[in-house]
Amino acid sequence: MTEPILPRIRPAIAALAPYRQGKQAGPEAFKLSSNENPFDPLPSVMAALEHTTPINRYPDATAGRLRARLGERFGVRPDEVHVAAGSVSILHQLILATASVGDEVVYAWRSFEAYPSLPLVAGATGVQVPLTADARHDLEAMAAAVTERTRAVLLCTPNNPTGPVITSAEFAAFVDRVPSDVLIVLDEAYAEFVTAPDAVDGLAERVFERHPNVVVLRTFSKAYGLAGLRVGYAIGNEKVLDAARTTGIPLSVTSAAENAAIASLDVESELMARVGVIVERRTRLVEGLRAQGWDVPDAQGNFVWLPAGARTDEAAAAFVAADLVVRPFSGDGLRISVGEEPSVDRVLEVAAGLR
Repeated sequence: MTEPILPRIRPAIAALAPYRQGKQAGPEAFKLSSNENPFDPLPSVMAALEHTTPINRYPDATAGRLRARLGERFGVRPDEVHVAAGSVSILHQLILATASVGDEVVYAWRSFEAYPSLPLVAGATGVQVPLTADARHDLEAMAAAVTERTRAVLLCTPNNPTGPVITSAEFAAFVDRVPSDVLIVLDEAYAEFVTAPDAVDGLAERVFERHPNVVVLRTFSKAYGLAGLRVGYAIGNEKVLDAARTTGIPLSVTSAAENAAIASLDVESELMARVGVIVERRTRLVEGLRAQGWDVPDAQGNFVWLPAGARTDEAAAAFVAADLVVRPFSGDGLRISVGEEPSVDRVLEVAAGLR
């Protein structure tokens, strides 16, 4: 049978693997592959979903109520807040707005696995800067990698999937070295789980006011437990965010997502208490794994990094056999999300058997 003639696909896109989410888990398994919040939504958040725009009507394209609420929460104008279908959508929009053919986007590696695709889709070139030996951003090397062609730098703190943060002092020194016309994205998707006292906090420190080229990203997917509704936000200079709004797909944030996010802000103290429980479980995992001899880096998100190296695939299979679905990065290591309480001891038991 003759193969059909298909539309011409850009070679860079044809060679690019699609984003691969964490493997789904069966009914008896713990899903520890997607950094999801293990707690069910609070009743008040579920109740908010009952009062959405009828599904035959479009939602508010600006997510105006949520932007106003976030502006009040962080002391900025609503136009200095941008809301989209998850913070990864905003990353995509910002890169489309700043980089094109001949331009470069600098990011650490290994880091958030969506990063490599962002410049390629925009027609730009990604510049990967290896992490340090202790799985942290090498900001000295990243600053040195910035050239006249650089249009954006992506900083993930805590770093997904390895866990360490960028400190306030490190970030301040880095921003001072980067030209002010280069976009710096401070991707803080896991900020609520951070306990390190010296970690940068882009919103608390209001870095976007001193440096208009800095945009801070946050999400409702992790600490707030709304991953399935897809809602994230950015805070930064209005003109920079206008450019992101221009490149975004209109009407991508549903009224259900907006309502749930606002309801979550209403019960933020309860949700942060749950974050505290996750942090305590994370601490037990890190301490237990290190006691077994694993060289686990500092964990500041809702996950831990198991540097299994060449044994990564073997280790992943052992976890799956124990009904623990984790996220393997072949040849590097495993990212294990902090999940339900019974999963903690099971993870430690399997890891001990791999030593």
